[in-house]
Amino acid sequence: MPTSRIDPNGLYRIKSIVRVPNGLPPLIDVSPATWWAGVKSGRFPSPVRNGRMTFWRGSDLLACLANMGGEDAA
Repeated sequence: MPTSRIDPNGLYRIKSIVRVPNGLPPLIDVSPATWWAGVKSGRFPSPVRNGRMTFWRGSDLLACLANMGGEDAA
């Protein structure tokens, strides 16, 4: 269950959230392009920036998964 892998106080990079080649199992099974389109449309949470790096809050990811009613967005 992906929600058990999400620390509500943590920050997550896109490569640990979505499906990437030879990466970790995704928290939300969508491609990076689909993720960014969902961010733009409001389906997925907005990121926070730290310098040139982009992160998502664990609490926002948990809320997103709860709103989707499941573990995957596909």
